[in-house]
Amino acid sequence: MTTPRTTPRRRRPRRRGTALLWTIVVLAAAALVVGVVGVVTATTGAASPTAITGTSLDGKQVTLDPGESGTAASASNAVADTGVQLVVPSVGLDVPLGELNAVDGQITPPGFSEAYRVRNLGVPLADRADGTVFVVMHSLRNGAIGPGNLLIDVGGQRSEVAVGSSVRIGDARWTVTGSERITKATVAADADVWADEPGRLLLITCLQRPDGSASVDNVVIEATLDR
Repeated sequence: MTTPRTTPRRRRPRRRGTALLWTIVVLAAAALVVGVVGVVTATTGAASPTAITGTSLDGKQVTLDPGESGTAASASNAVADTGVQLVVPSVGLDVPLGELNAVDGQITPPGFSEAYRVRNLGVPLADRADGTVFVVMHSLRNGAIGPGNLLIDVGGQRSEVAVGSSVRIGDARWTVTGSERITKATVAADADVWADEPGRLLLITCLQRPDGSASVDNVVIEATLDR
């Protein structure tokens, strides 16, 4: 497979009158720094009674790392399957699309084999022409595979999804226009990431590290609506 080249996102001018909006969005999305960044490992021992556990795409039992918020996950009103699939044919990704809410500034998907649209950021799928659809998912380490693992090139430390690739959610289609590696320490404050712009799709997951240590970066993949 040809390794895709990561294309930086176009920096957008900050819109007038949106300072408060950026503040709200950053607060709502702050947990993306820790909650959707693949801080999940294959389970090697008994999980604590309050640990979030589940099954990876390759059938392994996984547990959310210590320090992640089980409360946010349980209070997010998450559903694992809304009846449509997230499909990125070029990398073989085909998983159910669920939905969840950001809770108290945290986004913590409870499942490890689905992707999730964030309800209280951007727009719903039906309004995709009018704003940004935000989709988040776990990637996993220690040999387990989550949806996000198919989107990342761990060796190259970048996106595995080439510019021009198709992304499908139900009957909606987008074309990938770029991707970016962003540190977890700065992603919540990146106004370009959280811009709510017509016809835009953002896929966000953790960029795992070749040595298997905890991830420090996210991969953000941007696409533009075809229909």
